Amino acid sequence: MKQVFVDLRPWNKDLAIAALESGADGVVADSAGPVRELGRIPVIAPDGDLIPEQDIKEIIISNTEDQAVAMEAAKICRIIVHTPDWTIIPLENLVACGDNVIAVVTNLKEAEQALTVLEKGVAGVLVKTDDPDIVRSISRMVQSGTCGQQLNRLTITAVQPAGMGERVCVDTCSLMVDGEGMLVGNTSSGFFLVHAETLVNPYVAPRPFRVNAGGVHAYLQVPGGKTAYLADLKAGDRVMVIHGNGSCREATVGRVKIERRPLFLVEAESEGQKLSVILQNAETIRLVKPDYSAVSVTSLNPGDVILGKVESGGRHFGMAIDETIIEK
Repeated sequence: MKQVFVDLRPWNKDLAIAALESGADGVVADSAGPVRELGRIPVIAPDGDLIPEQDIKEIIISNTEDQAVAMEAAKICRIIVHTPDWTIIPLENLVACGDNVIAVVTNLKEAEQALTVLEKGVAGVLVKTDDPDIVRSISRMVQSGTCGQQLNRLTITAVQPAGMGERVCVDTCSLMVDGEGMLVGNTSSGFFLVHAETLVNPYVAPRPFRVNAGGVHAYLQVPGGKTAYLADLKAGDRVMVIHGNGSCREATVGRVKIERRPLFLVEAESEGQKLSVILQNAETIRLVKPDYSAVSVTSLNPGDVILGKVESGGRHFGMAIDETIIEK
């Protein structure tokens, strides 16, 4: 996920509060003291969590020489880049060098451009403004899905009982909407978009903060292109919430419920690649169809088409790696 920082130089209490309330990833300040009196957030300052020129460099790009300096610096550390005349070309060149660039922006349009330049975008933005509403709007934009997911159409090949086992409900601190859920799979190369419990049911009330995600062994996609085992999740962890249209955002885990329940094995294929997931055998457990509507696992039949994600390679401690790993 992209990051949002807020420039508090000179000190501006209203901007600091906006940064804290909107979930910004950090602030830049002349001193960490006033910030810490308001709340806890990473501070870039001489007495902060990150020290300017030591942990992160700040560079103004006014000519090609400045750009060359920035490109070299970006290879070894994070850099904050000022482009006074706001031109995209330096950002394109820097983004091509790596993932260490934080671009200074003054409004929502500049933030959108910086975060999507060369389709990859900068790693983050430093918002320089006097308007707390701009901080909030940029934070909302980033949190609502600048990451993007390329989802695949999966064709169901089999649905069958899989006995009893422990399944995991992931309760988040966010409210999800119809069409949203989490990517879960038995293997690290194939994931199913499991729908959140947002729908009305005659037997139980909606739980829009919850995804009944699957067996304890399953992989779940989490921020940073990583995966986690469902059994390892705990309060405070960050997970990815994905909509059927591919937009995604982070959510914080508030609670994990592991209970013994009857299970279903759901198998599918996409362009010759086989995928599977084990889910609870209950009508409230749903997957997402290509029109973003939800279909209950108990109603699935071979030939039905749902959404998921197919990946190549394997995983080592949750990180994607390019080596031969066979998972069945």
